[in-house]
Amino acid sequence: MLKASTFIFTGKGNLRLRLVNFEHKENHISHETQGLSENHLVVRRGKPFKLTLMFGGGTWNPRTARLLLLVRLGNLAQEIPVFFSEECSDLQRWSAAVHPGESRSQSVTVNICSPVLSSVGVYQLVVQIETMQNKQTYAVGTFILLCNPWHQDDPVYMPVKEQIEEYVKSDYGWVYFGSSANVQSRPWLFGQYESGVLEACLTLLQVSPQHQRDSNKDYILRTDPVYLSLVICAMVINSKDDQGILLGKWDNDYSDGVKPTDWTGSADILQQWLSSKFKPVRYGQCWVFASVLCTVMRVLGIPSRVVTVFDAAHDTNANTTIEEYYTTTGEKLGWSRDSIWNFHVWVECWMRRSDLSPGFDGWQVVDPTPQELSRGVYRCGPCPVAAIRERCLLVPYDTPFLYASVDGDVHRVIVDNGHVVGETLDSKAVGRLICTKSVGSSCLSNLTHSYKGLKSKKALITQSLIDSFAETTFCFFSGGTSPDLEVSLTIEGSPVFGKNISFCVKVTNRSSQMRTLRENFSTQLKEYNRNPQHSFWTAHKEISIQPYKDLTLYHTLHYSDYESTLAADSVVNAAVVLQDPRTNESILSAQEFSMSCVPIEMEIAGGDCVEMNKEQTAHVTFTNQLDKVLSGAVLSVEGSGLLQQKQETRACLLQPGEKIENKVSIKATSHGTKLLVATLSHSNNSITVSRSYLRISVKAA
Repeated sequence: MLKASTFIFTGKGNLRLRLVNFEHKENHISHETQGLSENHLVVRRGKPFKLTLMFGGGTWNPRTARLLLLVRLGNLAQEIPVFFSEECSDLQRWSAAVHPGESRSQSVTVNICSPVLSSVGVYQLVVQIETMQNKQTYAVGTFILLCNPWHQDDPVYMPVKEQIEEYVKSDYGWVYFGSSANVQSRPWLFGQYESGVLEACLTLLQVSPQHQRDSNKDYILRTDPVYLSLVICAMVINSKDDQGILLGKWDNDYSDGVKPTDWTGSADILQQWLSSKFKPVRYGQCWVFASVLCTVMRVLGIPSRVVTVFDAAHDTNANTTIEEYYTTTGEKLGWSRDSIWNFHVWVECWMRRSDLSPGFDGWQVVDPTPQELSRGVYRCGPCPVAAIRERCLLVPYDTPFLYASVDGDVHRVIVDNGHVVGETLDSKAVGRLICTKSVGSSCLSNLTHSYKGLKSKKALITQSLIDSFAETTFCFFSGGTSPDLEVSLTIEGSPVFGKNISFCVKVTNRSSQMRTLRENFSTQLKEYNRNPQHSFWTAHKEISIQPYKDLTLYHTLHYSDYESTLAADSVVNAAVVLQDPRTNESILSAQEFSMSCVPIEMEIAGGDCVEMNKEQTAHVTFTNQLDKVLSGAVLSVEGSGLLQQKQETRACLLQPGEKIENKVSIKATSHGTKLLVATLSHSNNSITVSRSYLRISVKAA
């Protein structure tokens, strides 16, 4: 492989090639590939790039010597005759030209242009010099060819400059998580410009099952971003030892790897996968999978963004309806294979769908999280966002599954001793908010309207429900919920970890009779993508409500009630069930919520823009805003590319209102965007109380 900007040849003879200059700096600026590689020439398809050939042993004369180039991609090869003319490029085929004024007695500058639909990959370049006396051939090195979103004939063309800056060149983004009622965010470093990342992304294509089965076919198909997204989506996750990048895990034992919430960027993951000779990195979950996929696509030149769907449905039987079961005490049961994730993260990639009609060009959903098999492989998409919005369920790929994820209906059933005592149909619970980072800012951009059109008539949904009920072991019957009784559950304010949480239950009696009811309130810990565990806190009471009246009830979940169960990033399922023992009716209201945490203050002396290899001081402070003493408090600070190891400060007792501080010396070892991460935990339990991030921009000295 080419290791420098020049390649030097020695030998005897008349005219010979002595040196090749790949003009890295000029080409990288022209092709918008600065920073992707220090060792390789990286260019974009459909745009000319130049290299300078320097000769020895004689004088270059285009009348007596002929130049021929050969580009190889695996076993595929293309000869390119070099012409001396003003003409530059042919969008349909490889071309090479020496422009007037670029031919000298000892050197020529050759302008090479690939077809706009060239395959993405690492190409070998061969130079051949033919004279009347002999023919000399030189393997001069390699160059990397990527997609070109700046070129209007490339399927990934994006016309708005600010969007290309955001969705291709930016190495920094935000991932949204939590719940639709309490949206939280965390930064992510995509890391395109970190050492080894480009090589890892290209290696991913080389070790894919498609390439291993038929390398020539794989190379030919790499012209198409649809094909590239299919291959890469499956390779982000390791499935059946296919040399994929990450292993997924959704329990609380991550002792043999990295806890998914501890990752802050893609570079460490891709570098570890590459250096380990393609052993899967442990562990990831949906936002990690999506963020790594986004990195790979941006590196290859395909505009991409990370998208969060709040209240995302996982529909296992393809009826676009999600079934949920509750007991009469408000505890959610794990009877259904369907589920609603508090949030789910996938990727949108921008491309023209030449395999579909023009109405389906633009953003495509590509979801690397393994949920259901798609054409025998754990992957999902690319699916046009427009197909989801218009409910064009026959459009490839995986549109029915993705439609249910954002716009399905939720059928909630209350059961008692195997019998249904109440049921509701909620057509608004799924896909409450779909969002991504805004272009050019850290603000949230709401994409919900891009996915959700007008719902179908309920008659169609009812038939779907009847069909799905017939497959279950329960006997369902109509009725159950009284039209005269209504209940709603809301959470007061924005829940903060370490503080008390207040709930409000509003009951409405629309009948002419007084109702005596039993209220059952339940809270359960829930993984963001799973059914809840057993209840960790409950409340029960008898209430009476007058005819045509409203009644408001309040409940408080104290910190002492959940400190040993919940963490700052936990998701809670809260539900209230009202039972009328006289009529045997039950009604339900449920909410799922997450909590924000008390922030850790971080500040760099001199500002957040630092010089590479220059020491700076970071001041990190946590103030105990909780209502209790924290014993054995530990304030930790770490940052890839900033600190060699984690720095910790400890306090035996941290009283309410007191501060713990950590002053650390940082030194950036490479340019680009870095993150400083601070966490606060204490010995009362092993749970992290707070986690905060500071974005640092590193410039060359």
